Amino acid sequence: MSEDILALIVGFSSLFLGSILGYYARQSLAKRKVGTLEELIPKKISQAKEEAKKILEEAEEEAAKKREELLKTERLLLKKGNILDQKAFDLEKKERELQEKIKEVREIRNQSLKLKEEFLKKLEEISEMTKEKAKERLFNEIEKEFQKDLLERIKKLEKEGQEKLEKKAKEILATAIQRCAIGQAQELTTTTLTLPSEEIKGKIIGKEGRNIKTLEKLTGVEIIIDETPETVVISSFDPIRRQIAKIALEKLILDGRIQPAKIEEKVKEAQEELNSQIKEAGEAAVFDAGILGLDPKLVQLLGRLKFRTSYGQNVLLHSLEVCHLAGAIAAELGANVSVCKKAGLLHDIGKSIDSYVEGSHVDIGIKILEKFKVDPQIIEAMKCHHEEYPCTSLEGIIVKVADQISGARPGARKDTIENYLKRLEELERIALSFPGVEKAYALQAGKEIRVFVKPDKVDDFEAKKLAKEIAQRIEDELKYPGEIKVNVIRELRITEYAK
Repeated sequence: MSEDILALIVGFSSLFLGSILGYYARQSLAKRKVGTLEELIPKKISQAKEEAKKILEEAEEEAAKKREELLKTERLLLKKGNILDQKAFDLEKKERELQEKIKEVREIRNQSLKLKEEFLKKLEEISEMTKEKAKERLFNEIEKEFQKDLLERIKKLEKEGQEKLEKKAKEILATAIQRCAIGQAQELTTTTLTLPSEEIKGKIIGKEGRNIKTLEKLTGVEIIIDETPETVVISSFDPIRRQIAKIALEKLILDGRIQPAKIEEKVKEAQEELNSQIKEAGEAAVFDAGILGLDPKLVQLLGRLKFRTSYGQNVLLHSLEVCHLAGAIAAELGANVSVCKKAGLLHDIGKSIDSYVEGSHVDIGIKILEKFKVDPQIIEAMKCHHEEYPCTSLEGIIVKVADQISGARPGARKDTIENYLKRLEELERIALSFPGVEKAYALQAGKEIRVFVKPDKVDDFEAKKLAKEIAQRIEDELKYPGEIKVNVIRELRITEYAK
């Protein structure tokens, strides 16, 4: 037992001594580190001072260089100022000399006029005849002596003058046409849309054809999906409908989700986007024509002409062509170029809304321009281009000639296309004239007309009756080859919300 106690005492003693030795060892190490830091701090401070001194010296050198550059610039500016002052002084001196010379010339001119008057007075006193009487007597004597020669000469001059005028007129027209050779392409009744893959066709058609039917109903076009790879054809005589359908299809393909609700959403977006395109087209046309100051709403109406054709010719391009032709001819003849260009650009503005308003496009155009307070000279110049009103100014004749040049040149227009489009418009007009009809679209090149009725106003029995009445009216009023299919569609949609 005593050995165990002894061992414990020895162990505790060793631990105590080890702790004391460790403490003193740590204190010794700490003192050494402090000594090292005390030696390093003065060195660091010395280095920092040297670096700061070096930076200050570099800054002073840079500032000295900048001051020297500023002084050089100041001396250069002062020298240029002295040169300008000398030039201004020289100009003032030359101006004074010029004024003095002008004064001398005026005095000489006045003196010469006085001398001329005095000479004429003396001449009248000597001859006892006034200047007018002397001139009259001289002409009478010459006329009597050379009457036959004068008549022959006058006839010859008239003939030569007529030939020169005709030649000059042809030159003016040729020059005007050459200066504004605008390319024209015949407007078609179809638009081709390229698909990213063949699988998209199935999505466009949808289950039991519901997607394609919804798209055709909302846009009023015919979607043709055939064996042509990765291609869809949009068919309609109305370019605006085709463009809406094309934009909507592009958006649906990009979105990837093609279903009736999404189709309605994208068609509305396409209609809004088309309005923006119409505005941009009008602004581009005005910029191309170099015309300023037109009302933004008038520019919007002008942009609608991009989606309107006349005998297959795009009306906006035709209006631009008439604008440039009229401006070129006016410049050659010394007429008002600004009035001619504006009248040429706006001469067919009535066609932008003539399908919604009764009357000729000329009368509609006059009302539009009067509403937007366009210069009366422009209205006078544009209203006679179809001879509905007499031409009362040179500018009106120029616009009329420019319109005829643009429309009559080879390849610009085709009567068959215009007659075809008018027949399709007449088909729709007949269908829309019946009560209860909401929409009507002519499709299949005029071989089919789809009529959508309001379900709350037309029941199933009345829908059958309506189809027969429309078909009978078409037979009575229109001339067409083959037969026309009348489809009356009555769709009832009921929506409720669970709250």
